[in-house]
Amino acid sequence: MKTVYHLATLLVLIYINMSVSWADGTPVDKVYHPYVLANERELEWRFTSRQNDDGNVLMQKFAYGHALSEYLTIEGYIVGERDEVGDFGLHGYEIEARWMLTDQGELWADWGTLLEIAKEQGSDNFELTTGVLFEKEFTRTSLTLNALLVYEWGKNIQDEFETEFRLKYRYRYTPAFQPAIEVYTGEDFVGIGPAFMGIQRYQGQKQLKWEMAFIAGLNGDAKDHTLRFALEYEF
Repeated sequence: MKTVYHLATLLVLIYINMSVSWADGTPVDKVYHPYVLANERELEWRFTSRQNDDGNVLMQKFAYGHALSEYLTIEGYIVGERDEVGDFGLHGYEIEARWMLTDQGELWADWGTLLEIAKEQGSDNFELTTGVLFEKEFTRTSLTLNALLVYEWGKNIQDEFETEFRLKYRYRYTPAFQPAIEVYTGEDFVGIGPAFMGIQRYQGQKQLKWEMAFIAGLNGDAKDHTLRFALEYEF
């Protein structure tokens, strides 16, 4: 009964978050887990390609992260994007901090939080993102939720608050192959689709993680789908 109560409360919070507003841009990105591994360092590459009626938006992120403690990790990103004439170049920079608020298994669910600031290359446009990270395991499945608040400001954009919501429901079939369903919402966007991920562990703390998802937009547009892929090497 207690589990049902917690789930009901969580679903209400999700509904409220989805009802406030929708964040713009391309909300399809990584669904963050709340965990931090002590002393971890990581190299990461993310690839996102969104195709809709306005054309194709191609974005890549290259990152390096380092855990400052067993609860806090910092990660810096260089963001590249293809422009309106088809040239791919530097788009911006991001720095991100994740805190693990509870030890894994300490409470009914595991909790973390995220703080990220991004700056657009060549302009004074900024974006600040913060929010709550949640994960709960049910036998061999895991439910991961990200509820994010985004504030945008700058000389060339309108100052505004927005919200984003990300969900992943994963079946831990084997460490190397874990199918999932992902859901994303942002301004004028609701998307859902299949995802696949896995992990290959090596000696010591070294491990390679991979993720791939195909998200279809449910916005009413004739065409709106996003392919995302990520590789993460931890050492």
